[in-house]
Amino acid sequence: MLASETAQSLLSDLLKTVKELGADAADARVSEARSVSVDVRMGKLEALEQSESTGVALRVFIGQRQASVGGSDLSPQALKRLAERCVAMARLAPEDPYAGITPADELARNWPDLGLGDGAPVEVMTLEAAALVAEDAARAVEGIVNSNGAGASYSRSRMAVAASNGFYGLRESAGSGLGVSVVAARDGQMERDYAGRGVRDWADLPAPEEIGREAGERASARVGARKIDSQKGHVIFERRLSASLIGALIEAIKGPAIARGVSFMKSKLGEQVLPRGLSVLDDPFRAKGLASRPFDGEGRAVAPRALIDDGVLTEWLLNGASAKQLGLKPNSYASFGFGDPPGVTTSNVHLTPGGLDLAGLMAEAKAGLLVTDMFGPSLNQNTGDYSVGVSGFWFEGGERAYPVNEVTVAGSLPEFLARIVPGSDLLFESSTNVPSLLIPDVSLAGR
Repeated sequence: MLASETAQSLLSDLLKTVKELGADAADARVSEARSVSVDVRMGKLEALEQSESTGVALRVFIGQRQASVGGSDLSPQALKRLAERCVAMARLAPEDPYAGITPADELARNWPDLGLGDGAPVEVMTLEAAALVAEDAARAVEGIVNSNGAGASYSRSRMAVAASNGFYGLRESAGSGLGVSVVAARDGQMERDYAGRGVRDWADLPAPEEIGREAGERASARVGARKIDSQKGHVIFERRLSASLIGALIEAIKGPAIARGVSFMKSKLGEQVLPRGLSVLDDPFRAKGLASRPFDGEGRAVAPRALIDDGVLTEWLLNGASAKQLGLKPNSYASFGFGDPPGVTTSNVHLTPGGLDLAGLMAEAKAGLLVTDMFGPSLNQNTGDYSVGVSGFWFEGGERAYPVNEVTVAGSLPEFLARIVPGSDLLFESSTNVPSLLIPDVSLAGR
């Protein structure tokens, strides 16, 4: 891959060129990525894809006007043309009172080496073998009649970024994944389910047999689903779905939504939004975290923070532009820019767990709906009105009784969040990690 010194020199020359062409400020990135993926189905290789890409992106400011361009040719002649085109576009762009790059005194100066690209490369044969084993394990589960396939992948990337304010940084990352989906049938009824994991280092994946067996058992357990009557009842979102509820909360506290006034959380800063004792924590430095990062997308220093502390919302998520709109200071939540206008994002987020595991939550609720799959979620960003189609299991006496489907969960998401009861089954498997969540007295639309 492109050496750090070479990338730094390339970016330095590009920024110098745009300044000579009349730009007031600029930022840029150069990146390289390699990936390989394997798909198998019914014990046979179906697809093998390998890709390599190189890219450059440039953003130029002339006063409060900005423009961005990108390309894949890193030759000096192509970079000169890219710079000329970007400066010309910036001269014609409309003024944006909130545009600008980070002042030099706000830049990150030191950051830890997170080792996000330290894992060993993964060979194609290893990926294929793992996918085949996972699918075989899934198909071996009683009741499985077909397979949608299994896939395994590996990727590695390096990105160098620089800006005319003097910032330079390098980000390397790697990732691997394995997943399988199968179909179960009984008495003329068919159901599908899946299992999968994504990790930084292939060595950290669960055994392929374990992933495959989980997919098969989940699909088989869903066969024979019934409908339930419309009613109010307790609902538990299992761990792999509950992150969607906290994810919707995260979206609602992003600066751009607050600045536009299109968020059901726009008046909640400093107020109780979760039950006391619960916090939502953001850790950009988590070892091998899928969203770990050494600095934010505008070059500012990142740090672990409590977005919600003891149930109280502590801050909006701000990049430079949204902070200016709201008259606040940026707090290092810019998504990756350097060549493009940055958005807003978090890093590794999790909700603090409770004291009961999933079985304990069902025992606490006594009866209700355990949601294990969902589709078509609908959320009104202004009011928080929420509905989603779900399937899963009805439980009674604290134990699963029978599978159910064609149920709609509906209500106010802020009200749901205000009375959630988290389980203890928190695992750090994604960028947003949430234990199973019990929500009492929810409207269920069935037959």
